[in-house]
Amino acid sequence: MDANLRQLRRRLASGAVFMLSVLVLGVAGYRVLAPSGSWLDSLYMTVITLTTVGYGEIVDLSANPAGRIFTMVLLLVGIGGAGYFFSSTTAFILEGQLKDVFWRRRMTRDIAALTNHSIVCGSDETALYAARELRAVHRDAVLVCDDPARADVLREEFPEMPMVVGDPTLDEVLAAAGIARAAGVLVCTRSDKDNLIVTLTARQLNPKIRIVSRIEDVSTTSRVKNVGADAVVSPDSIGGLRMVSELIRPTVVTFLDEMLRDREKNLRIEEVGIEEGSPVVGKTLGEFDLRDISSALLLACRHGKKEWMYNPPPSLELTPGLILILMGSPEDVAAVRREVRPR
Repeated sequence: MDANLRQLRRRLASGAVFMLSVLVLGVAGYRVLAPSGSWLDSLYMTVITLTTVGYGEIVDLSANPAGRIFTMVLLLVGIGGAGYFFSSTTAFILEGQLKDVFWRRRMTRDIAALTNHSIVCGSDETALYAARELRAVHRDAVLVCDDPARADVLREEFPEMPMVVGDPTLDEVLAAAGIARAAGVLVCTRSDKDNLIVTLTARQLNPKIRIVSRIEDVSTTSRVKNVGADAVVSPDSIGGLRMVSELIRPTVVTFLDEMLRDREKNLRIEEVGIEEGSPVVGKTLGEFDLRDISSALLLACRHGKKEWMYNPPPSLELTPGLILILMGSPEDVAAVRREVRPR
């Protein structure tokens, strides 16, 4: 919850408490000043006084100057408190903050339903490209927007993606994004210092999560990795490699670009791991024929940190820890994941 929402809720709460206090004091005051009347009579007098409806007095105060003075004070104080309370309520509704509260509640509910999702921290172009790619491959993700001024823009572009508005260096913001249940986090804030703090915080909150952090200064690579990042990415470094690739292997670059941009086929190169308890453990690659369940193409595989095996043979045994590198649509890869998932 951001500072503006907390301030507004405090205003509404204080106004409501004040009005309730005035009501209680009014009832008690009339009860003391006119003991012959009932509690209901005292409540009635308090309500018609605070609402200024102008009905006649049912508690006789004609011979009681103190009662008349009490009524005037109650009237002045009540009008001031009611004005404050109703102006806060009007501002709450007219400024769209009621809608914002409902949106936050929906975000909280949607995030609570996620598990093994990804978290994207940041609001600049790197973070947006990452969020778009996660959306394109149908991966559950939560966007942590660190710039409240851009929150409305991001809501419009990613209406289906849950979002938390706040500083990702804070424990409570990452907790609100479901860091404890997430599978990975992309750290894309505007400075290496913030990226380092977010990486450290995320690692402390979830020791098993995979963390990929952006860096601007390559000299900070070891520092970011030491505090918990599994991988670091330098946009400048990647840009230089891309320029060289455009120079010496333009056809390959064109192929990869078109593959990534084709929204109809939506092909991606993905990885699928074989875990303990998977129904395919002990089978050979030939027995587990990918063509029977999807159109994904098996490019390579690897066990642990051993050598890559490209175009693996049908005799390869599927064992726990084996990673399959596939090329296919998100739907094809999802079908393979369902088949190898431990029962």
